[in-house]
Parts: sequence; C-alpha cells; structure tokens
Amino acid sequence: MSFAFFRKRIQLLAIAMALVAGSATASPARAQMSAAQRTEIEGVIKDYLMKNPEVIREVLVEMERKQKADEESARTKAVTDLAPTLFNSSRQAVMGNPNGKITLVEFFDYNCGYCKKALDDVAKLVKAEPELRLVIKDFPVLGPGSVEAAEIATALRNQMKGDKYWQYHTKLMMTRGQIGKAQALAVAKEMGADMDRLAKDTASPETRASLQEVMMIADKLQLTGTPTFVLGDEVIVGAVGQDELRTRIGNMRKCGKTACG
Repeated sequence: MSFAFFRKRIQLLAIAMALVAGSATASPARAQMSAAQRTEIEGVIKDYLMKNPEVIREVLVEMERKQKADEESARTKAVTDLAPTLFNSSRQAVMGNPNGKITLVEFFDYNCGYCKKALDDVAKLVKAEPELRLVIKDFPVLGPGSVEAAEIATALRNQMKGDKYWQYHTKLMMTRGQIGKAQALAVAKEMGADMDRLAKDTASPETRASLQEVMMIADKLQLTGTPTFVLGDEVIVGAVGQDELRTRIGNMRKCGKTACG
C-alpha cells in the first residue's frame, strides 16, 4: 500500500476534524473552514504523526487486515455463487471417488513448479481418502506453452477418463523442462491416444469453451496463481502441503467446514 494512499487518508481526516472544529464557531446553517484553519489542523496532524510514527504502522497493519478480510469474504461469496460450475461442471476432470462426499478442486498450470511439488501431496490424499472427489482445472497462466498444454490435455479428456487421465496428467506434470504442445502430444502418443481425433478435439469450440469457463471462475474468485485449491467454501492459495489439506478435509468430514469451531 503506497504512502500516497495513506497521505490521502490523513488529508481526509484533517478535513473531517476541521469540519468538526468549524461547526463549533460557524453558524448552524453551514459550518465552514478557512485556508488558515485547514493549514493549522493539517499541521497538528503532521506533528502528531511525526512524534508518534508507530500510529502509521498500526493503521497500515489494520488496513491490510481489513483488505484481506474483505477479499476472503468476497471469495467465499463467489464460491457459493459459482458452486454448480465450480464443483460440478460437465467440462471438468474428476479423479478419486467420483461420488465422494468431499470435493477438492485444484487450479493448476503444467509449468508451475509449486504444482509439481503439490502433485505428490494430492496423489497421496486421493489414495488415503476414499470419500475424496478431486476436480482438476487447467488454469494456464504461465505463458503460451501452458496454454498449448492445457488445450491438448483438455481435449484428451474425450478419450481418457478417471485413472487413465490421471496417469496422463501425472506424466505430463512431471515432464522435465518447459511444457508445451510437443510435450503434451508426446505423452498422449506414448499412452496410446488417437492422435487424429486429439488434433480435431484440440481445435474444437468445446475445448476453448472449457478453458474459458475456468478463466471465468478464476476471475470471479480473484485467483492470481497456481496451485490454488477450493474446499468447502474456502479458497486455499499455494502449495500448503499434504498435512494441512488433510486437516481441512478431516474438518469437512467432522463439521462440514474446513475449520471446526
């Protein structure tokens, strides 16, 4: 948050204080403030802040806390509003138990190093949690190569489902170096995909619509990076680790929320 923004807030405070001060001497019809009064009050505020700089720090901390709380509240509302598309879109890939009572959504990018680290955590959770339904959404934010890989992976879902698609996802995610069209096609071919059909599906309007749907959801959830998870009504940003995800899943099982009171 910039100092200019804070300075503006102080100026507004000065005006408010001046209006209060002016109301004591002005006529009941209209409280006015002269330039001299404004200068005097701004000087008082400046002098106070210079002598008590910790106040600025406290204000900035409180403003940051409030901003974060507002963002979390907006995200929670967006999760509720988007729930049908977020959790049950016909265009998404579903792993684990397709009928599981607990759904974990992951937004990922094939070129995201943190997503590669989170892959093992997610895989272990799927094995350890029989009631876990995993939804993965291609969110290609790291350049043209990521977009190409997402297009091919999305199109391949017309041929591969469930465990088969999870194998493809895992192999492509763990491919070394930058991942793009060539790498995505190579893994598909290795796994026996119909390459002519894949080329046709990759260029289809449905593939584009699937990726646009994810981008729409990500925009409304104010997502800026990967991996990002959604569990219940909570948006969990970053590769937080298997233990933390397992704790939240356990809470969902216990009380229906990621944090039980």
